[in-house]
Amino acid sequence: MTDGKIIPLTELDPMRRGRIHSLDGWPNFVRRLESMGLRQGRRITKISGQALRGPVTVTVGGTSMALGHGMASRVMVELLPD
Repeated sequence: MTDGKIIPLTELDPMRRGRIHSLDGWPNFVRRLESMGLRQGRRITKISGQALRGPVTVTVGGTSMALGHGMASRVMVELLPD
C-alpha cells in the first residue's frame, strides 16, 4: 500500500499506522466514535482484524480497543510511512 492513500480501517494491514482522516456516519455515530477517542487527525495503529467481518483491534493515544467490523469500516485512515 502506498503512503498517503485514504482507506477504511478494515483494509489497513495489521501493525500498520495511519492517521484518522474522517469518520463517516450520522452525527450520533460520529459523536460515539469521538467519545471513544477516535477523532480526525489522531494516529491509529491496527493491531489485528478477524476474517469474515470480525472485530478490529486498534490502539489510539495509548488506549487499545476493539471495534465491530461495521464501525471500523466507517473510520477512514490516511496511511503513514512505516
